[in-house]
Amino acid sequence: MIRTIDVSLISENIRDMCIEANHFLSKDMDSALKKAEKEETSELGKKILNQLQQNLEIAAKEQIPICQDTGMAVIFMEIGQDVHFENGNLEDSVNEGVRRGYEEGFLRKSVVKDPIFRENTKDNTPAVIHYSIVPGDKVKITFAPKGFGSENMSRIFMLKPADGIEGVKKAIVNAVFDAGPNACPPMVIGVGIGGDFEKAAIMAKKALTRSVEERSEIPYVRELEEEMLNEINKLGIGPGGLGGEKTALAVNINTFPTHIAGLPVAVNICCHVNRHAVRIL
Repeated sequence: MIRTIDVSLISENIRDMCIEANHFLSKDMDSALKKAEKEETSELGKKILNQLQQNLEIAAKEQIPICQDTGMAVIFMEIGQDVHFENGNLEDSVNEGVRRGYEEGFLRKSVVKDPIFRENTKDNTPAVIHYSIVPGDKVKITFAPKGFGSENMSRIFMLKPADGIEGVKKAIVNAVFDAGPNACPPMVIGVGIGGDFEKAAIMAKKALTRSVEERSEIPYVRELEEEMLNEINKLGIGPGGLGGEKTALAVNINTFPTHIAGLPVAVNICCHVNRHAVRIL
């Protein structure tokens, strides 16, 4: 049975998600910050974590963005194969939702038309959109505005199979160490292992949208997530980059089959707000 969805519904929801994600922290991130403050042993680190929470409270109360960098719009769309869109082009409707969200929400417009000539598009479009076709007649939209303080610190490593799991661990820790204070810690670390060059990067990006309270279902990956979080928090970068134990709040890892000659590892770093909103239509 085919389900028909008017593309205006997509625009309306994305418009609202742009405003929601930029004004309110997700519940999992809110809980993680509160937990980090309780566990942080550095007095300065504890103070910074407290200030970050005050910032979030002010943002929600005053309806102002939780960060001045309201990000480039990244959208994951899981589209049921029994869905048919009508009354317009899907991609145009997504970008219309972003345009309206950033204009009506008074959010900073941070996108330029060309990477070299850099004229602002003035409406934060186009969005970066990742589509996947899944069974069913629903549409799941994940909106994740990505600021570039942390994005600029992200890395991809094309390792050799001989580098093995130890090479993967070294790549993850080195990426975070090199990021230092520039990614606005405490960070959330998204990691993609396997696939090819772009698949690893997309997996790392999508890993950031997973709840920081949820661990991988794959036993060795779950162990790796926990080990990497412990190792990263031994670096001493700390909240705000001013020292402490809570350099990262979570490490989320996704994996995919890969070529016999390769071991791609992408590390996508996000700041302490790690904004995302999810809706199912």
